[in-house]
Amino acid sequence: MHSLAALLPLISLAIPFVNAQAGQTCNVTTSCLAAAPCCSEYGFCGTTEAFCLGGCNPLYSYKLDSCLPNPVCQSTLHTFPNNDRLLSNATIYDGNATEYDFTVDEGSVINTNQNGGELVLILTEANGGTRISSTRYLHYGTVTAKMKTGRWDGIVTAFITMSNVKDEIDWEFPGNTTLEGQSNYFWQGLITNPRHGGFSNISSDSYSNYHDYTIDWQQDQLNWLIDGKVVRTLKKSDTLVNGVYQYPTTPSRIQLSLWPAGTSTDNAGTVAWSGGLINYNDPDYVSAGHFYALISSINITCADPTAPAADITGYVYGSNSSTDTPSVDLTNITTNINAAAPALVGRSIAGLRTLLGVTVVAAIFGQML
Repeated sequence: MHSLAALLPLISLAIPFVNAQAGQTCNVTTSCLAAAPCCSEYGFCGTTEAFCLGGCNPLYSYKLDSCLPNPVCQSTLHTFPNNDRLLSNATIYDGNATEYDFTVDEGSVINTNQNGGELVLILTEANGGTRISSTRYLHYGTVTAKMKTGRWDGIVTAFITMSNVKDEIDWEFPGNTTLEGQSNYFWQGLITNPRHGGFSNISSDSYSNYHDYTIDWQQDQLNWLIDGKVVRTLKKSDTLVNGVYQYPTTPSRIQLSLWPAGTSTDNAGTVAWSGGLINYNDPDYVSAGHFYALISSINITCADPTAPAADITGYVYGSNSSTDTPSVDLTNITTNINAAAPALVGRSIAGLRTLLGVTVVAAIFGQML
């Protein structure tokens, strides 16, 4: 846990000091400094929305409350009659989860305007693939993506949950097979040997046919399902290593992506796993100008350890959090940078609690038993 005091600028244009430490890397051994307190998901320190919002890692930031709260889960069925609820440029996202359901973090999307609307993730040689992330976080629950995967060698379709401290639960579909899905999980990004991957059959071609892929993430057990049938189960009790449960426990964004694994810059193992190098002379690519995966719907059912009260807006990490035992609290502090008045600029989240008369509620979640 990092106990140094921090200032969190809430409006980047009004920062009253020079970002001398902006661009510094942050990781398990190096935390951000006061002038650039937020550790982004890519491991760099800064002050703006891109650093302090989605993906901001509180354990590597200057202080646990340097990152803004993560918007609380809402049980919702997302469909895509159009792309109005997707923010096409994630760098301008201000934390207002009521305005947008997903951000386009990389690449680009289109809509087929068919079958009630289908969201299309696009991969081109120039854009390097597409990833979208939910604006709200899930702290246990069930998520089902109805989708059609890509089918081309070297291209991977992915449906995952990812927390700010790199707890991760995966469905991945390498394009060299359309009759198999691969499940996986990670605890704080730890790569284990042996790996945690699993393989499950799909009843029919995943490119030509829609299938429901589900992540059912509960406090004591994790299930992966295809078309409503459980194909793999992980019990938290089976993940104990050196006294620590290496089991995902922290609030996570829902992410879907189509990404290139078969490139000349990827290692040989990754290229082989994905089916080989991408062929941009493939007739499908030449005719359409891109590779693609289709998403029909995303169905989210929240299962918070304690149901949030009506005024709860987000998740924050508890004051006793450490790299081994992150804990999660609920808060009614705004998750929206632009909702903060100018008088709040330069205040830490802790300072906002006092200024706004706001208290953090709920006990610690995500306990390591």
